[in-house]
Amino acid sequence: MSKLPYWNLSPSDAYKEVDSTPEGLSSTEADIRLNTYGKNTLDSKKSQSQIMLFVSQFKNPIVLILLFATIISALSQEWFDAQIILVIILASAILSFYQEYGASQAVEKLRSKVQVLSSVKRNGEYIDIPSSQLVPGDVINLTGGSLVPADCLLIDSSNLYVNQSVLTGESASVEKRAGTAPIDSSLDERINCLYMGSSVFSGAATALVMRTGSHTEYGEIAEKLSLRSPETDFEKGVRQFGYLLSQIMMILTLVVFAINIFLDKPAIDSLLFSVALAVGITPQLLPAIISITLSVGARKMARNGVIIRRLNSIENFGSMDFLCTDKTGTLTQGDIQLDRAVDSNGQDSNEILRLAYLNSFLQKGMQNSLDVAIQEYQTFDTSAVTKLDELVFDFHRKRLSVLFKENDKTIVVTKGAFNSVLEISDYFLTNGKQIALTEQNKNELIERYKDWSNQGIRVLGVAQKTNVSLDRLTMADESHMTFTGFLLFSDHPKEDTASTISQLKSSGVNLCIISGDNKYIALNVAEKVGLTITGVLTGKELRSITDEALWKLIDTVNLFAEVDPNQKERIILALKKKSHIVGYMGDGINDVPALHAADVSISVDNAVDVAKEAADVVLMEKSLSVLNKGIQEGRVSFGNTLKYILVTTSANFGNMFSMAGISIILPFFPLLPKQILLLNFLTDFPALALSRDSVDEEMLKKPRKWDISFIRNFMFVFGLISSVFDFLVTFALFAVLQESGILFRSGWFIFSILTELFTLMVMRTNKPFYKSKPASILLYLSILIGIITLLIPYSPLAVLFEISPVPLMVVGILSVSIVFYVTALETGKIFFYRHFQGKAV
Repeated sequence: MSKLPYWNLSPSDAYKEVDSTPEGLSSTEADIRLNTYGKNTLDSKKSQSQIMLFVSQFKNPIVLILLFATIISALSQEWFDAQIILVIILASAILSFYQEYGASQAVEKLRSKVQVLSSVKRNGEYIDIPSSQLVPGDVINLTGGSLVPADCLLIDSSNLYVNQSVLTGESASVEKRAGTAPIDSSLDERINCLYMGSSVFSGAATALVMRTGSHTEYGEIAEKLSLRSPETDFEKGVRQFGYLLSQIMMILTLVVFAINIFLDKPAIDSLLFSVALAVGITPQLLPAIISITLSVGARKMARNGVIIRRLNSIENFGSMDFLCTDKTGTLTQGDIQLDRAVDSNGQDSNEILRLAYLNSFLQKGMQNSLDVAIQEYQTFDTSAVTKLDELVFDFHRKRLSVLFKENDKTIVVTKGAFNSVLEISDYFLTNGKQIALTEQNKNELIERYKDWSNQGIRVLGVAQKTNVSLDRLTMADESHMTFTGFLLFSDHPKEDTASTISQLKSSGVNLCIISGDNKYIALNVAEKVGLTITGVLTGKELRSITDEALWKLIDTVNLFAEVDPNQKERIILALKKKSHIVGYMGDGINDVPALHAADVSISVDNAVDVAKEAADVVLMEKSLSVLNKGIQEGRVSFGNTLKYILVTTSANFGNMFSMAGISIILPFFPLLPKQILLLNFLTDFPALALSRDSVDEEMLKKPRKWDISFIRNFMFVFGLISSVFDFLVTFALFAVLQESGILFRSGWFIFSILTELFTLMVMRTNKPFYKSKPASILLYLSILIGIITLLIPYSPLAVLFEISPVPLMVVGILSVSIVFYVTALETGKIFFYRHFQGKAV
């Protein structure tokens, strides 16, 4: 092996370095190397095994509190209680592990449907394989829009420009070409190297894979850094909710412990009871519930053609109130067709068509649907044509130029956006004659362009310069050209677009068109699909206004035309500045800055690699109707997660607040710590089924956001309603029946579980509970846990948990109390939601 760094090697020496040839590797050799080097990914070492996932269940702060309680029990020689607590901890961990593991497996299966592929030479032929299967020695092809899948040495390139800002911080694309670089050259000076994580802006290349996975430059940086995605609105809500619970838990625990010590109750028992209360008020399975709910939502969305790549984006998907998208393929069919090629007088011209074909056929940069449409319309003989050079398309110039030789003539042909081509033209061709462009001529050409655009026809301009003395092209050569004609394309609106836009509007999602096309076409398409335009800004106008001015306008403008990639990002950031949850849908390399800036980045399966990799959500079909279904599922996931939090925290808070107060009044604790833990464990089973529950239509009508004050008020109001009935039952059991000790706890235990189950049924909907059908599994699990609760006093568990059968009279009192409790909850719902109309739920 050579001791020289690979950027200092010639291509022939590099092949020897990795024991490969220009024909690439055989499939057999590639498999051997894959086993040796591992997959070409950065997270393969970090992926959690089943064992580590199970161990991670014990890192939960709630579990740590329980383990603390176990140690205290053991130190006080309460061995039996310590064992009971450990069994409950283990059972909860197994339950949570089983659910989370199943959820993660389902999500991984969905993600595997959307893979970045690489064109690699195997057995002498190019094939597409997942980039994770690449190994050192592979020969790969790259084109505009490709993600660079590994660290590579360039073998051959054509007008190759690469964005490697992920490594260098430099946002501008840099040119790359084959050759050698000095041994001591820095990363950004190695013009013959391509690095994992960078992307091809334009051009084409053949490259030799030298390093993969964690051995790449990007991999080594990732190993040293703990990279974390920006916090989503949903994650922020969970974090704030955690702070709220921590404050309540700390206050309640300390107050109850202090008061019981003051009342001369045993210190160890008081501490264990206080710890149990702290655990009891927290929704222990919240992490598992979130994972399950999101994975269930992801699977439902997949059936509708929406693949979720990042689970937490589901919640933002449902909260999204602004959707920004291009029109091509989303509002329109995306089947762009060339209708006509016409000269500057508007007459059909085969010569214009031939020039456009040569420009499209010879260019090796970023291929797009317009080039495909030109080449499919008609083919021409290119045997007498020799390409010399090209200036690749970019989103600032908005044109592409090709230099070629034909019949001893050297010619430059440029095609691109009409205005861009017109601005470099000093002449125009009319009736076979080249004439200087006057202002009058320009205005006539512009009027034709506007007329076609107003009809929804996409227009490109074509210009040429003949008999030039050039062998290479520079941007300065795009000048003094002759405007020769127009290319007219059509792309008709989709039939269901108008109805889908109406549905989005009724769902509280504002649609904003951000297009590189001219405003006349964009306005025509908007009119055809029934989108009411409230304001229009062009890229030129955007450049002339400040960010502050844009923030003031952003809510009143829903059509941006003739914009470049950086302006797309600027629009997204302006919307976010006004506290909107913004989704952006894009599939091209020019969409990547906006995709990174959006709260929810959306792409499609046939997008360029770099756009697909940047996306949170990938659509198997580029359609607003598919997207709308995904939004609804996102809201279902958000609604079911919120249900668990509202129901569990209000019920738990009510029970724990009551027990805290009653422990002060009574000469004994209303429930033993192990009974509190069993109560929590049993009632969490039905809560797990909330992920499959239906959601009220009202919940789906508009975007929802976290509102911690709403959750706090809900918890206090309905928790206190629960506490009122707890105190009434306490009065009945203790004062009227003169019950104490084990019988009191047994009645209290049964009442607490049954009321929590009824709370789940009642509070899962804003409607009267009998008008909203719960998911079958939720109903059946609730009934099952209710039956188990009633049977526990007659089972072997009764001795373990010190629970005894209750008299028939007590059963009657509890039953009547539950009826009145359900009535109180339903009444409370009416007043509560009336007062909080328009809030988070």
